[in-house]
Amino acid sequence: MTATIARHRPGQGREDAGRDGFGRVLRAEWIKFRTVRGWVIAVVIAVVLMDLIGLFAGGSVNTTCDNGGGRVLHGAACIPPQPLGPGGVPVTDSFTFVRQPLTGNGSVTVRMTSLTGRYGGGYGPASQGPAAGSKIGVQPWSKAGIIIKQSTRQGAAYAAMMVTGSHGVRMQYDFTHDIAGLAGPVSARSPRWLRLTRSGDTITGYDSADGRHWTEVGAVALAGLSATAQAGLFVTSPAYMSLSEVFGGTTGQVGPSLATGVFDHVRLSGARPGSTWAGVDVGNQDAFGPQSGQLEGFQRAGDRFTVTGSGDIAPQVPGGGGGGPNSTIEGHLIGAFAGLIVLVVIGAMFMSAEYRRGLIRTTLAATPRRGRVLAAKAIVIASVTFAAGLAAAVIAVAVGVRLAHDQGTYVFPVSWLTWLRVVAGTAALLAVATVLALALGTLLRRSAAAVAAGIVVIVVPFILGIAQVLPIGAAEWVLRVTPAAAFAIEQSVPAYSQVRASYTPPIYFPLAPWAGFGVLCGYAALALGLAFIVLRRRDA
Repeated sequence: MTATIARHRPGQGREDAGRDGFGRVLRAEWIKFRTVRGWVIAVVIAVVLMDLIGLFAGGSVNTTCDNGGGRVLHGAACIPPQPLGPGGVPVTDSFTFVRQPLTGNGSVTVRMTSLTGRYGGGYGPASQGPAAGSKIGVQPWSKAGIIIKQSTRQGAAYAAMMVTGSHGVRMQYDFTHDIAGLAGPVSARSPRWLRLTRSGDTITGYDSADGRHWTEVGAVALAGLSATAQAGLFVTSPAYMSLSEVFGGTTGQVGPSLATGVFDHVRLSGARPGSTWAGVDVGNQDAFGPQSGQLEGFQRAGDRFTVTGSGDIAPQVPGGGGGGPNSTIEGHLIGAFAGLIVLVVIGAMFMSAEYRRGLIRTTLAATPRRGRVLAAKAIVIASVTFAAGLAAAVIAVAVGVRLAHDQGTYVFPVSWLTWLRVVAGTAALLAVATVLALALGTLLRRSAAAVAAGIVVIVVPFILGIAQVLPIGAAEWVLRVTPAAAFAIEQSVPAYSQVRASYTPPIYFPLAPWAGFGVLCGYAALALGLAFIVLRRRDA
C-alpha cells in the first residue's frame, strides 16, 4: 500500500493551528485512499456490479401477448392501461354501481341487512353456470355500501361508507384512506345504517345501528369535486387469497370472488330532477369469466335493492393478485447487495491495512489526536462510497425502469420525493455500512477478521431476511434488529391495511424506511464509539 502521511507540527499561533487542524488530517486520509490503486478499482467494481445486476433485472423479462385479433404483441404493447387515482397512485377501480346524478349538495342514506359472497371455482361447464364449483363465503375486504364519486371514470375521486366482510363499517376515500366505523358483521338482526352528505367539496360519513342515533365517522375534502357527481349504492369483492406461512416464505392460492349486498330504506336528496336509478359496471369485472354478467348487476323490488359485484376499490400493490408482470423501482437496486460486499471489504481494510503494514504508528505520530484520525477516515470512506453508490443507483433505476417498461413490465410509479429517498437512501446505506466496517477494522486490527465480521454483521442477516431460508416471522425479526434493517430505506410502495397481499421481504420490510435506516446508523455509531475508545487506549 502506498500512502502519503501528513506529519504533525506544533502550531505557532492561530494560523498554524488552522493549517495543522482537522482539515489537514482529512486531506491526508483522502490522499491515502486515492493513492491505493486497489481500493479505487474496488469502488469502480462495486459500481459496475450494482449497475450490471440492476440492469439485468430490468431487461430479463420479455412479455408477449395476443391483442385478441390473432396478432402477437411484445413488450410495452402488452402493458394494459392502468387507472391512476388522485395523486397518481395506481389503483383498482372495479365495482357494480347503482347510481343517480347528484347535483350540488345533498345526501344518500341506506340500511344494509345482508352481505354474502362466493369465491373460487369459476370457469365451469356452461350448463352449470359461471360460478360452478365456487364456495359460499364473503371475503374479509368485500365491500358494499354507498358512494359519492366524481364520475364513473376509473380512478376518479370518491368517498364511500361501506360494510365489509370482516372489518366492520369503514369510511374510505380516494383509494388510500381508510377510517373505521361500527365493528361487527351485518345481518337482518344487526343492520347497519349508512349516510353520506355533501357540502361543497366536503363529504361527511355517518353510521348508525338503529337509524336514529348517528355517529360521524369522518369528513373529507375531495379537491375539485365537480358540481354534478354520481351517488348511489355499490358492491365489490377482491380476489380471494389463501395465504399460509411455510418454511422459507409464504404460499397460497388466488381466485375470483363475488359479493351481494341487500339495501333498503334508500333515500337520495339532491338528485337531478327526473333521474332514476341506473346500474353501471365500473371497470371490467368478469370475475367468473365471460358469463359473469349473469351474476353481477342489481335487482329492485320496491324499496329493496339487491346488488352483486366483484373487483375492488383500492390502491394497487405488488403481490396483490393483479394481472401482468410488475415491479418496483427498488427491484433495479438488487445489485446494491453485491456492491455492499465489495465496499465492506474496503471499509474494513481502510484501517486494518495500516495495522498490517505497521503504518498506523506513523499515522498516529503525525496526528497524536487519535479521534481525528478515526473521524477523518470515516468521513473519507463515507463520502467516497456515498458518491459511488449514488451514481450507481441513479443509473440502475433510471435505465432499469426504462428497460423493464420496454420489455412489458409495469413499474409502479412513485413521487419524486420517494424516488429521491430510494436512490439517495441506497447510497447512504452503503456509506454507513462502510463506516461500520471501518469501525470493525479498528477494533479487530486484522483485515481477514474485520472483513469476516463485516460480512457476518451486515451481509448475512440480509441474506437470511430475504432469501426465504427462514420462516417469515423469523426473517422479519432479523430485518428488525440487525443492520440489514436499513434496506427498508429502499421500499417505495407502502403496505395498505385495506388491501390483502403478501407483504413480505424483499418488497416489503417490517420497519418503516427511515426507522430501518436508523437501526444501521445506531450500530455504526456504537461501533465507532467503541473504536474511538479502543484506539485511544490501545498501543499502535
